[in-house]
Amino acid sequence: MNHGAITASLDIAQVALYLFWGFFAALVIYLHREGQREGYPLETADRSPNQLQEGLGGRPDPKTYLLPHGGTKTVPEAWKAGPPEQLKARRLDRSPDSPLVPTGNPLLAGVGPGAWAERDDHPDLELTGTVKIVPLRSDPAYGVAKGDPDPRGKTVSGADGKSGGTVVDIWVDRSERLFRYFEIEVAGGGRVLLPWNFATVAGNGAVKVGAILGSQFAAVPRTKSPEQITLLEEDMIAGYYGAGTLYATPDRLGPLL
Repeated sequence: MNHGAITASLDIAQVALYLFWGFFAALVIYLHREGQREGYPLETADRSPNQLQEGLGGRPDPKTYLLPHGGTKTVPEAWKAGPPEQLKARRLDRSPDSPLVPTGNPLLAGVGPGAWAERDDHPDLELTGTVKIVPLRSDPAYGVAKGDPDPRGKTVSGADGKSGGTVVDIWVDRSERLFRYFEIEVAGGGRVLLPWNFATVAGNGAVKVGAILGSQFAAVPRTKSPEQITLLEEDMIAGYYGAGTLYATPDRLGPLL
């Protein structure tokens, strides 16, 4: 008899497998909770208005982070009881699983391809603390490469071929060393920004936009500052053009086939 031996009646491989399963389950729950630091709790107004909607394990305990340029941010933030956010949309029919249809101006409703996140309302910064995205007029160290078409002074046309305004400047991302936005003077006065990835530049510098119509440039969300754009404004502007890919004209809502 082997006194004190436990391996004679214990399957070490099976114990290791159970330990692995337990570790893996704990890891999944941990990662699921950490993924709820921002954007949670969810509110499902159709079924349980103004109630917490939390997944497996619930939300994590609040954690405070030190920001690189000063200040702190605590996530997840405390959930405030109150009326649910009023979406600028309605259900297509009475079914809770039916799609949302924008109300009012669909390009500004913030739903579907036009949805945007409530990001911080301050400019994105470089590691040095300087503003990351600025117009070329603010930093003469950047410009259009020799031989490339310069869109400044050229007309911007929408998907219908009609003019939406004139390019007056280009905004550069000084960290990535690339252009991010066209600055457009629209008819009737005022300036708006056009994300570069929504535009096509012709060889003569003319800019074509397929997402929205020429008349819809005037309603693009404006920036608070003529020289800076905040993270929140970036999302709202991109959401406007994104919404145009589906809502700019009624025929875009129809089936492709």
